[in-house]
Amino acid sequence: MSGTVSRSEQLRRAGRGSRQAVFVTRLALLYAGLWRGTASFDDEFEIFVCTGLRGGFGRGGTTFGGAYLTKGNTARRVLRHESVHADQWARFGLTFPFRYLAEEARHRGPANKYEREAGLADGGYRQPG
Repeated sequence: MSGTVSRSEQLRRAGRGSRQAVFVTRLALLYAGLWRGTASFDDEFEIFVCTGLRGGFGRGGTTFGGAYLTKGNTARRVLRHESVHADQWARFGLTFPFRYLAEEARHRGPANKYEREAGLADGGYRQPG
């Protein structure tokens, strides 16, 4: 984690060049603060990691834009997985949550194409049988 780069540069990197992803990242950081989380920037995966949240996220953690919200699920493999979700936010912008939820309704968990793209093992999913 790093503090050597300006916050605006971290936001740009976390948003992967997408204004919509930067907007969502800012909202996620505000939301994490309201849940009394602590945000730090991960240089390797270029995402904000917001820890200490007691709720307000799904499963072990959830990525909104370039911010990953969790209580403490911060293994390197998990951050790698969540950084791919940040890439997906940048690619699809504000349509991503709707795309994700529609896919989840048809293909739950490890069958979800967005989870597969992010890496099932890294995300703690079992390979479909």
